[in-house]
Amino acid sequence: MEAKWRCIIEWITPEDAHIWYIRDVIYQGETRFQRVDIVETRFGKHIFLDGKTQSTQSDEYIYHEALVHPVMFSHPNPQNVLIIGGGEGATLREVLKHRKVVQAIMVDIDRELVDLCQKFLKEWHQGSFQDPRAELIFTDGRNFVEKCDAETFDVVILDLTDPTREGPAYKLYTKEFYELIYNVLKPDGIMVTQATSTYYNIEVFSSIFNTISAVFPVTRAYKAFIPSFLSDWGFVIGSKKYDPLKVNQEALKYSIQNDLKAPLRYYDSNLHFSLFAISKNVKEQMSKVGRISTDREPVYIAI
Repeated sequence: MEAKWRCIIEWITPEDAHIWYIRDVIYQGETRFQRVDIVETRFGKHIFLDGKTQSTQSDEYIYHEALVHPVMFSHPNPQNVLIIGGGEGATLREVLKHRKVVQAIMVDIDRELVDLCQKFLKEWHQGSFQDPRAELIFTDGRNFVEKCDAETFDVVILDLTDPTREGPAYKLYTKEFYELIYNVLKPDGIMVTQATSTYYNIEVFSSIFNTISAVFPVTRAYKAFIPSFLSDWGFVIGSKKYDPLKVNQEALKYSIQNDLKAPLRYYDSNLHFSLFAISKNVKEQMSKVGRISTDREPVYIAI
């Protein structure tokens, strides 16, 4: 951060950047794993990790509802849920809105970050960490699933930082990792991951889709426009059985009205299907780029 100009320059690609004017500084520091800036911009409270926007007060609900609810409502009985990442607590918040959830385990590598989010980002977690159905485990997400018993979870949600060379998450986007996720899902289990920008990182988005397709029999890509991300943002679902595009719309509408403990602001039964409408130009690009990511040859974003 450049204190003189009260701004953060966020590099999106090696040739594109966004200059964020900082109205106020709430917290700046480093954890064992990453740099943390919690500031106020025109989007309200705004958290950066290693100089990259993670979420903002004004539109975090779009990202978190888009990440959580399509996969949760695609499963008829999501009782046991695993979240890897999601330090702000908003993914956990959205999962716990579902009355059917009996247990939600959240695994994050960075205890210091979660402590900071509990202190400074109450608008995100809204007390979800204290819900009796929630269990927090602080360890590496890959290490956790490697040691898990098989067929444990109905739903797995991967709310991860982007796969960068320097960051802690790049091995959570490989074929070997998705095979581990497959193994900890029940026979009708389903997973979702954030999958980076469908515009600025089309190669990585395509790679995530292709890699999950190599593991799961049902794979669906979708996107939602996140204003603070300056882009349509990609997500990919991998499923052993249930197809998100075959959800009954009337049943979905009923479930949204009756199976949630709190209302939604973004997602509804009509939006569910439109999220999966990938434009022709993006589909054409996806068919040309995006190799399968492996532990030996992982795929990274450019910056």
